[in-house]
Amino acid sequence: MSKSGFVPDNSNIKKSSGTPNLSVNYKQNVLFKRNDQNIAYQLTSTQLPAMLGGAFVDLYMTKGHMREPHWHPNAWELDVVVSGEVQVSVLDPDTSSMHNYRIKEGEVVFIPMGWWHWIEPLSEEAHLHLFFNNDQFESTEGSDVLRLTPPIVFQKAYGVSANEVAEAVAPITDTVIIGPPNHSFYQKSYLKDERDERIVVKINEKVVPAEDK
Repeated sequence: MSKSGFVPDNSNIKKSSGTPNLSVNYKQNVLFKRNDQNIAYQLTSTQLPAMLGGAFVDLYMTKGHMREPHWHPNAWELDVVVSGEVQVSVLDPDTSSMHNYRIKEGEVVFIPMGWWHWIEPLSEEAHLHLFFNNDQFESTEGSDVLRLTPPIVFQKAYGVSANEVAEAVAPITDTVIIGPPNHSFYQKSYLKDERDERIVVKINEKVVPAEDK
């Protein structure tokens, strides 16, 4: 079994075997694709065996989408903005505090291993390079936590209705990674009256002005 994670030397490269493959087209390995403008490519030691100790993700997103909340149990992450502007949100588990970092081209955010975080574009388009210190980094996605945890667990743990939780997470039928997975549901859930900035209410699929409720 080969080593992974932090590698302090080049012991994986053997002189007797000659120079290993050091180049690859990472765009042949799609980590996830929502559409052509919201896509992530991944490069790990699976694609480039000589590259032990690190991994890379090339992430493209447009406004209205999000790299969903998640954490990496075996790697830290360095987010580098190539173009556009994003907000990286990070939950510090040591202080139980949330931090929002608004960054643009040339700026970075470092996310310690195991910290809950997500990325949201603020510009119409955003392009990021994500670096990890593990060539086989793992991700625990928020969508998986929500859809795979039995709703009764939320009721027992937090005193919320299991039925309401089940209904709320029902649209999450698969791992999201880049969300939202269904724009029609997203827009329906957060409908605003185009004639007014006030949030309006929907009753039986009809918009009801606040004064008519």
